[in-house]
Amino acid sequence: MDLKYKWKNGYRPSRDEAVKNPHLLDESQFDNEQDRKLAEESARKHLGVPAPTLDEDKPILPH
Repeated sequence: MDLKYKWKNGYRPSRDEAVKNPHLLDESQFDNEQDRKLAEESARKHLGVPAPTLDEDKPILPH
């Protein structure tokens, strides 16, 4: 199965790259942010990478 969108750097990222990078797809192919978010989720599923969560940037332990 192939993805119907263009990858950001012109090639399919490795799983490690996909986890670290918040944007996997080329931004110029989307008309709005909602379409881009849906495509990014689809790309992450395609690569087998978990989608980022809303509290991902918050520390686990209290300060």
